[in-house]
Amino acid sequence: MKGLILSGGKGTRLRPLTYTQAKQLVPVANKPILFYGIESLVEAGIKDIGIVVGDTHAEIREAVGSGSRWGAKITFVKQDEPLGLAHAVKISQGFLKKDPFVMYLGDNIIVGGVRKFAERFRKEKPNSQILLAHVPNPSEFGVAELSRGKVVRLVEKPKNPKSDLALVGVYLFDHNIFQAVNAIKPSRRGELEITDAIQYLVTKKFNVQSHIIDGWWKDTGKLEDMLEANRIILDSLHLDIRGSVDKNSKADFKVVVEKGAKIINSAIRGPAIIGKNARIVNSYVGPFTSIEHDVQLENVEIEHSIVLEHSRIQNIGTRISDSLIGKNVVIEPAPGRPESYQFLVGDNSSFKIH
Repeated sequence: MKGLILSGGKGTRLRPLTYTQAKQLVPVANKPILFYGIESLVEAGIKDIGIVVGDTHAEIREAVGSGSRWGAKITFVKQDEPLGLAHAVKISQGFLKKDPFVMYLGDNIIVGGVRKFAERFRKEKPNSQILLAHVPNPSEFGVAELSRGKVVRLVEKPKNPKSDLALVGVYLFDHNIFQAVNAIKPSRRGELEITDAIQYLVTKKFNVQSHIIDGWWKDTGKLEDMLEANRIILDSLHLDIRGSVDKNSKADFKVVVEKGAKIINSAIRGPAIIGKNARIVNSYVGPFTSIEHDVQLENVEIEHSIVLEHSRIQNIGTRISDSLIGKNVVIEPAPGRPESYQFLVGDNSSFKIH
């Protein structure tokens, strides 16, 4: 069995952050989202992995490399335009050949991984297996309708969904999916929809199984979803202090302080992670916060946020919360004291606060 990770989207819902980096490389708990997908496939025994890449291919190739750090072999498949998930499958036929495969959307995180689903697929050998989850906003996803547990209809982002079962960003297929992706036509969005391809399999009486997951899953395409994913993963951490915490500081509960980080006269209240060579001075880092490597915080209170590498925040008189702050950002005060701040800040930014 092979793996196919889709990593070619533009990340428009996370702009301006994704103007300067691939959305799949934005870190959750100080690890790029894409890496969770790779680790999930490898944990399921899948080590021959293709990654479909688009405009950000150079950045993704550099970050992932050959795959050797995971004991995997990575093949990159270039998608010149984002023409749909089924199109990504179609152009990957040369890599996949006739092997069954797991397709994993590179901006999704599934706690618990995909091992049990891959094992079930290997054992039962259906033509397709789709993962579903109950969601409060089904019109934002591909939606499945079931009858007596069997898939009868799939619709991509319906205006009036007939169920609340969204397709989770993991699909399992055998080689018959290529018959489907070559038969369907582009949707009104101009894309080859994976829902149409699976519907083709259903209509043609192929064996399409479904499984409703009971664990936690997130499509991290929006700020609130990124922060929620960060919260869930941080909550699984254990206390691990490898950096320096001085006698005037506290690091309580589920806190990771990585090598070279310095905590000076500050309080870190977990779940939280402080990256390598970060410097936290006279500050409070609250629960569900990820601070990446080489970040500097001084006279700052921050919680439920993500701060990316090489950023500097200092002398902010009001607590920062529910924020995603990009790389190389500088935040410092200007006259005036607002009651609260919320940020979605792109890389290489610098601004004054009034």
